[in-house]
Order: sequence, then C-alpha cells, then structure tokens
Amino acid sequence: MDNWAFGVTMIIVGMGGTLAVLSLFAVLMVCLKKIFPFREENAK
Repeated sequence: MDNWAFGVTMIIVGMGGTLAVLSLFAVLMVCLKKIFPFREENAK
C-alpha cells in the first residue's frame, strides 16, 4: 500500500470512528435523559 492509499484509508477510518463515537454519545445522552428526567426546582 503506497502512502496515498494509506493516508486516505486513515482519513476514512478516523472520520468514521469520530462519527461513530459522537453518535454513541448522542444515544447515551438520550438514554440518560429518559432515566434521569429534568425537574425544575420550585423557586420560593
């Protein structure tokens, strides 16, 4: 594998990994919102 092919492969793997982790975090935040819903404090 020459340098160009290796570079393009690393770019694709890096961007794909980043998007996969971000989508995993988004799903995790949705699940945490369902488990721990936001309740507003009563201001007195």
